[in-house]
Formats: sequence, C-alpha cells, structure tokens
Amino acid sequence: MRTQVLIIGGGPSGLLLSQLLAKDGIESIILERQTRDHVLGRIRAGVLEQGMVELMHEAGVGDRLDREGFTHDGTILSFDNDQVHIDFARHAGKPVTIYGQTEVTRDLYQARDASGGTTLFKVEGVELHGLDSDAPYVTFRHDGADMRIDCDYIAGCDGFHGVSRKSIPDTVRREYEKVYPFGWLGILSETPPVNDELIYASSTRGFALCSMRNAKLSRYYIQCDLSDKPESWSDTAFWDELRRRIPEHAADTLVTGPAIEKSIAPLRSFVSEPMRWGRLFLCGDAAHIVPPTGAKGLNSAASDVFYLHRGLIQHYNEGDSVGLDTYSEKALARVWKVERFSWWMTSLLHRFPEHSGFDLRMQQAEISYLRESEAAQAALAQNYVGLPY
Repeated sequence: MRTQVLIIGGGPSGLLLSQLLAKDGIESIILERQTRDHVLGRIRAGVLEQGMVELMHEAGVGDRLDREGFTHDGTILSFDNDQVHIDFARHAGKPVTIYGQTEVTRDLYQARDASGGTTLFKVEGVELHGLDSDAPYVTFRHDGADMRIDCDYIAGCDGFHGVSRKSIPDTVRREYEKVYPFGWLGILSETPPVNDELIYASSTRGFALCSMRNAKLSRYYIQCDLSDKPESWSDTAFWDELRRRIPEHAADTLVTGPAIEKSIAPLRSFVSEPMRWGRLFLCGDAAHIVPPTGAKGLNSAASDVFYLHRGLIQHYNEGDSVGLDTYSEKALARVWKVERFSWWMTSLLHRFPEHSGFDLRMQQAEISYLRESEAAQAALAQNYVGLPY
C-alpha cells in the first residue's frame, strides 16, 4: 500500500488533519490501535477555541457544532465566595464554544466515512522506518497479517504513549516535564449545569470545576490525592465535597444525580522537542501535554494540525517546503505559550501539599491583582479564548 501522508492515531487531531488534507486532494491513511467504539468512548474536554471551530468548518464538519454547541462569552473564577467574572467578549473580542471532544471525534469519523477515507483499526506492532530518508514507511500487523505502507510523510498523532515520539532518536529528542502532586476526580452526570458559564473554584479545601457538555449533561471535577481511587468516592461523597468548594449560590442550586462516568486524571506539563525529525511530524499529545485547567489539550493539538496542514498544502500545491521546514519552530513557539498559561492557571487555583504561608499569601495577592486589574483580566481572557495561529 502507498499514500501521501500516513497518520498514526485515529483521535481528533489525526482525523482533523486527514479531513483538511482530503479537502485539498491529498491522500492519507489513518492507523489506530484501538477500536472505533473505544476512541468514541473516551471522555475528554469540551471547550473549543475559535481557531478550532474555524478548522472544523474548513474541514466541512461544523454544521452540528453550530447547532448544538454552546457559545460562552465569559467564565467565572471563584475564591471561596469571592468571584471574578472574566468577560471574553469585552477583553478578547471572541467567545469559546462548549462542544464535547467525543462529539468532535464523531463528526470527523462520519465525514471520513462519507469521503471513503481509509482507516485501519486494531493495528498492532507499529514501527516507523526510514524517517531520515526520502522513502519512509510503516510496518504493522492488521487482522493477523503483516502489512507495510509507503508514504511521503508521517504524522504522529498517537498520543503520549504512542510510538511516534519514541521513534525520534534519544540523541535528538529533548523532553521537559512537570508532574503535579494531585489529580482531578471527575464525574459525568445527566443533570443540568449549575451555571450557564464554567466556574473555576479555588478554596481552602482545594480546586473544583463546574463544566458541562450540553443542557442536560454536566461535567464536574475536584482536586484529589493521586493515591485516591474512583471507586473510593461514592456519588454522595463527591457531591458533598463539590458543594464545599464552590460558591454558596452555586452549591445551593446544584442538581445532583448518579454518576454515569467517574475517573481520576493525573496532571502534568510535558513538551518534547523537536516536533519534526526527517519525514515525521508530531501533533498534539504525542509532543505535548498540558494540565486541563486551561482547557488547552485539544486546542493546542488543533494549532499543530493548522501548521502541518498549511505546510503540506504549500509543499504539494506550490512545491515550497518552507512551511514543513519551519513547522516545529512555529508549533513549539505557540505550545510553550499555552504551557505557560496552563501552568499559571493550575498554580493559581490549586492547593499544593508543599505550600508555605508565603506561597498562600502570594496566591492571594495574585487573586487580588486579577480582581482589580483590567489588564490582568484581559490577559487571562485572551489566552483562554486562544492565541492566534
């Protein structure tokens, strides 16, 4: 088999890249180690930057997003009962859209089915070859048979645990990581959201987040110990703890119900450089991870897709490789700004085990400055809705 671009990973970044390429007549094949149902069963974030929304439209998959997505012109940060409203419309001139990553992935798979694009699921033993040559190829097993696909380029969209990043030699690859000493216990419940905008809550008991997927489906999180287990938290215990951490008016109106999904996610900041080696390009979680505090995981993957798609179009349609040659530099420049914002939000809103009295006072001073400063609120809004590509 042969294709122009071989995409490793059938999640939203690989699917979005494939659809954008297809719109410009560039062939691609996607390899995914899991089943389609497994990919669609992942519970992930649901805050989309405007840039991501525009890419979805460019890929021809924005209609349902427009019908069912919720536009948010602001968000609330609370510190015990003291609240700061961050006005996106006033400070950044654009909103964010609430639309679950599962729905993004579903829309992209439906579009790929309609276009007849090839996606191979449950592939095993993927190995990348000839990355530093003009003839890269990938070998793997599928349906019990050994297979090989030759290609022009490989896009590694296979996440943190995938094979793509590890295919870059250790002598070339540099990795930077910060692991946070807590996790997020999250539940999904078929209940109306407690507020029409997200609430990021910091309290003496720790962080909490009130989010949503739609008008009848809510997503809530609380900061927890890394040693905790989801099964150790009853629904009642979770709701009680959430009430203690969010503003009183929200706690009084919170509608509770059975958790239909419950999990604990560790938090880390991670960047791998470079994002290109030879004919291999890394996208999304394969190259970088952010804590979910700033809602940047899927959105930072989308910016990678933007740069890579533009570079491939420039190469195939104009015979100019400058976009591909500068891909890693451009992508990383934005990635590190996103990492900074996610790290800052995490540091501002969470309680750390090692916090001293001085650390807590600094956190309080930062909160006071944010409350009083239009410039600080504008900086938060502009980063939250998404930096330009």
